[in-house]
Amino acid sequence: MKIRLTLLLILLPLFIFSQTKKHKHKQKYKVQNLSYEEYFSANHLQPDSAISPYLYSQVYNWVGTHYRYSGNTKKGIDCSGFVSEIYKKTYCIDLPGSSREMWPTVDPIEKCDLKEGDILFFKIKKGKISHVGVYLRNNKFAHASVKTGVIISDLDEAYYKKYFYKGGRIVN
Repeated sequence: MKIRLTLLLILLPLFIFSQTKKHKHKQKYKVQNLSYEEYFSANHLQPDSAISPYLYSQVYNWVGTHYRYSGNTKKGIDCSGFVSEIYKKTYCIDLPGSSREMWPTVDPIEKCDLKEGDILFFKIKKGKISHVGVYLRNNKFAHASVKTGVIISDLDEAYYKKYFYKGGRIVN
């Protein structure tokens, strides 16, 4: 089992990055077919030692869902819809509609103080908050990407590093 998982961790990134745009779409669904443990392990995360394992379960349920502007279903979801659905199912908290509307509802958090479940805000379009995700840990976050749909990304990826604004925490 460990050898199979190690091979998967080595070969998966090579396979993903070797695909053309035409084939990347198909690859997304193959990744989705990984077991819960394999998927998070491939992303260097261990949900069983998480503060809220249910958060990871909810994220896994959405992985591979297509991006759709203003969407909030399995047929298509946007970033704020995804964060809203995660918060509703995981924490029983209703969040406002857009990423910009979410910002005033949180206490700002610096990157070094992020905790599992914090909301991440990105200023991508015209220097205004226009993208959100949910922080997991180990610098990883789940979000609905316009190009890829619901995925886990790393805050140190050049694109996200460039546009990251702040984290936010809901205080009850």
